[in-house]
Amino acid sequence: MSAVHYDTYTDARAHLKDLLDAAEKGLVATVRRDSATTAVVDVVRLRHVLAAVVPSHAQVVPEAGGWSVFIPGLPVSADGASFDEAVDEMVDALREYAQDWQERLLNAPNHRDNWGLVQLISFSDDAQLRDWLVGAAQ
Repeated sequence: MSAVHYDTYTDARAHLKDLLDAAEKGLVATVRRDSATTAVVDVVRLRHVLAAVVPSHAQVVPEAGGWSVFIPGLPVSADGASFDEAVDEMVDALREYAQDWQERLLNAPNHRDNWGLVQLISFSDDAQLRDWLVGAAQ
């Protein structure tokens, strides 16, 4: 099997198994609808790439007997009594941000470029997000 492309969503729907099989194998799988072409991508592969190209830049600092976590440029922060608690709270805060982004922030000029981050958050479990935040190997 090689790359799969369908010029209409009707054709893609009729060949959905082939489209999904190609995506799962890591092959190029695309569908054209009107003037837009959309890629169908395996989530595990996409998450791996996003984790590599979207650095967290998280700052974890001791503060007032506890820890604070923030990501410069994002309206997201968290704190906790311990390092681990602060990071866990940050995972929750990132999930809330991703939900807000999808509901109302995606077209806001100061948020629209966070698409990759939101996808990474959405495709990650808590342990993966925690590792991404603290810079653990992916």
